[in-house]
Amino acid sequence: MTVRIGLVFPELLGTYGDGGNAIVLAQRLRWRGIDAAIARIGVDDPPPDDCDIYVLGGGEDAPQTFATDRLGEAGFAQFVERGAVVFAVCAGFQILGRTFTGSDGQPQPGLGIIDCTTRPKGERQIGELVVEPTGLDLPMLTGFENHGGITELGAGASALGRVKVGFGNGTGGVEGVVAGHVVGTYLHGPALARNPALADLLLSWVVGALEPLDEPIIERLRSERLKAALG
Repeated sequence: MTVRIGLVFPELLGTYGDGGNAIVLAQRLRWRGIDAAIARIGVDDPPPDDCDIYVLGGGEDAPQTFATDRLGEAGFAQFVERGAVVFAVCAGFQILGRTFTGSDGQPQPGLGIIDCTTRPKGERQIGELVVEPTGLDLPMLTGFENHGGITELGAGASALGRVKVGFGNGTGGVEGVVAGHVVGTYLHGPALARNPALADLLLSWVVGALEPLDEPIIERLRSERLKAALG
């Protein structure tokens, strides 16, 4: 099989290099002898409904609103209902919720895929972010956050984890969201380069259990980052 990875609107949702998450997913499949193809979905293209995984990244307020409108028109929520895996970072995470604040300071409707709402905090939350996962069976997560929103989860959503260092969602001491095969987070880095176990979990939802990879350099880098962040 060929696993299709959809990189959604990188010209709108690519401010922080989160498109690297698609590259990580594809490469980790290829290292295991599994074919992978990245579909770079431009804002003028009709988003294909046959991708196995969709990757959304961070972006500014106006592009975020435009991206939401385009995805709504394309019926993106139906792609998720049909079983697609979604990994969404920062603005991409907010887009999936019920509402977020647009560039005009007014609430904008999201896609309603996740039970959450985002509002402005009034100051940007910037720095290293370390998360102890609770919603998924994973080791500690590490990344870098840069956002100005507070995201509140509703009763129909579970947090990705508890914040050990940083701000995360900005309320309740939690970070991110997990809802079925949808994961949202404020972790940049790209997140899946910093957290290969999370990348492999997303892939396993598509192809089944994966053989582990021998990655001593990656593990050493993870240990160094975590040690520096945790003090």
